[in-house]
Amino acid sequence: MTFTLIAMKQRLGFLLLLLFSLSFYGQQNQSADELFQEARTAAFDKKDYPTSIALAKQALEKSPNYTDIAVFLGRLYTWNGDEAAARNVFTELFQKDVQDEDFFLAYASLEYWNDQNDKAVEILDKGLLSHPQSEELWTLKARALSSSKKYSEAEKSVETLLAINPQNTEGRELATKINDLSAKNAVGITYNFSHFDQQFDDDWHIVGISYKRVTPIGSVILKGNYANKFATSGTQFEIEAYPRLSKTFYLYVGAGYSGDVGIFPKYRTGVSLNANLPKSFEAEIGYRQLYFSENLWMYTASVGKYYKNFWFNLRTYITPDRENISHSYTGTVRYYLKGAQDYIAFQAGTGISPEENRNNLLDTTTYKLKTYKVGAEYNFSVKKTNLFSVSAMYFNQEFRPNVKGNQFDITLGYTRKF
Repeated sequence: MTFTLIAMKQRLGFLLLLLFSLSFYGQQNQSADELFQEARTAAFDKKDYPTSIALAKQALEKSPNYTDIAVFLGRLYTWNGDEAAARNVFTELFQKDVQDEDFFLAYASLEYWNDQNDKAVEILDKGLLSHPQSEELWTLKARALSSSKKYSEAEKSVETLLAINPQNTEGRELATKINDLSAKNAVGITYNFSHFDQQFDDDWHIVGISYKRVTPIGSVILKGNYANKFATSGTQFEIEAYPRLSKTFYLYVGAGYSGDVGIFPKYRTGVSLNANLPKSFEAEIGYRQLYFSENLWMYTASVGKYYKNFWFNLRTYITPDRENISHSYTGTVRYYLKGAQDYIAFQAGTGISPEENRNNLLDTTTYKLKTYKVGAEYNFSVKKTNLFSVSAMYFNQEFRPNVKGNQFDITLGYTRKF
């Protein structure tokens, strides 16, 4: 019996050795393309980067000048967090004067992800000499320049990208974000006219002036508003800031004060966390607070999406009280005509927003009444530094329970960037 057991173990060991030998022999006889495909499967389907790296290296031993495999190996080291090994692979390819578009993109991406933005731009500039129409290379160059706070150069890169393809979604998203930072200063003035057919006898007139300064941590905006409502005048002062937390997140922080309660709320505050998400999505969540004779708290959330020349956004305000929760929803669609400052927009929704000039209607009772709104806006620029806007909005509002009236708004705006 002991002899039989020993014999079985020997046979099993021989069988395992034979299988291993056959497997090794099979791998040795695989072509570089077959090993490359196995490496891709291990990386993309199984996320097994060590195995994928081993297969890619084996493929390169068979075909040392197979550039696609070498670039893929550099990407694998990048994804696996081995920055030094990735850089060694890409440096060797750079010295060989490889001109493949994917090589420049992979090498520059490594440097960009590791905050070596100047090096990334240097690589991209060399790649663009061979591939001047590459949308991916121009996109990454704009991102790297923006991360280095070289906003004017980043804006030029985006303009080139959109000239190549006006419907490039990432380019449209970048153009909008970089536009807000491309000039250190901006002054603006807006005028809003409101007419009511029933709710109030007098028209409303609101004039706002603003000064925006781009700082190393984000934009800061000072605002002053003058209003004539209910045949009475009042003023309000506001400050807003958009500090950046990372490449993905930034904050909105705002506060305002007025000594003319009823024309404006006495105090207002607001904070939101904003995120630039993958696939050209963006999101926001935060609160707004208004104080007239008592506090009114509103919680807001929004989601936005860039798609070719379009920007879609859906925002809600939720206002809880002791008895129920009031909801406000607004949908916005923008269609960009040229750059980030030239677009037409359409808007529709329900409820009253604290962001609107009519926010003095948001006392402790009227936010519960039903409001429907629809409107359009046109923005255009002249020589990039002169920005004009005109918008019209129609409201149908229940200003007393079961009693509705109409409101018509026209808003004109001008901003000078410098």
